Amino acid sequence: MPPLTRDRLAARAAAELRDGQYVNLGIGLPTLIPSHLPPGVEVVLHSENGILGVGPYPYPGEAHPDLVNAGKETVTLRPGASCFDSAASFGMVRSGRVDVTVLGAMQVSAGGDLANWTIPGRLVKGMGGAMDLVHGARRVVVVMEHTAKDGSPKLLECCTLPLTGQAVVDRVVTDLAVLDVTPAGLRLVELAPGVTVDEVRAATGCELLVAARLDTPAG
Repeated sequence: MPPLTRDRLAARAAAELRDGQYVNLGIGLPTLIPSHLPPGVEVVLHSENGILGVGPYPYPGEAHPDLVNAGKETVTLRPGASCFDSAASFGMVRSGRVDVTVLGAMQVSAGGDLANWTIPGRLVKGMGGAMDLVHGARRVVVVMEHTAKDGSPKLLECCTLPLTGQAVVDRVVTDLAVLDVTPAGLRLVELAPGVTVDEVRAATGCELLVAARLDTPAG
């Protein structure tokens, strides 16, 4: 079976969230998560540019130009949502009020270092709120493809790209597997359907610990 599609990967990442949590979602793959929340799970979505209670994307023709998330995408508001300035928003993050942040990544190291904001030589405007989020959120989950477009591993012994944060990642969810960051290194805890341990090892650029019992989600 091929690796998980982006939607199935988002659905697996959504399973990490618990009812009632305050959750910040990064741009890219994490923005697909709200469409895949398990039944009965309600989360309050936080956008670091100043929204608590982000709703789904608007229907065509109903977008409000002033309602955008941190990725400059138009969004809606859930009942009871509030808007505020970025100082208040980052105050929430830095004081530990955000339960989980789910981010994409270019690289993650065996020690939980995260590189997700720039590739040297490419023009970027800054890392946005990621540096604050990975240090302020109570739990950091990375969701990403296991390898880069050229097939090179994104899970490495040490990151080679500029870091967003050191030793900040708790769990990595990829299209091949789920891995936890432990003091001894990355531990493989779950395989995507049809994927073998050897396939995960071959696609990973560092040593892997393997849990005594590996989970495999249905489907």
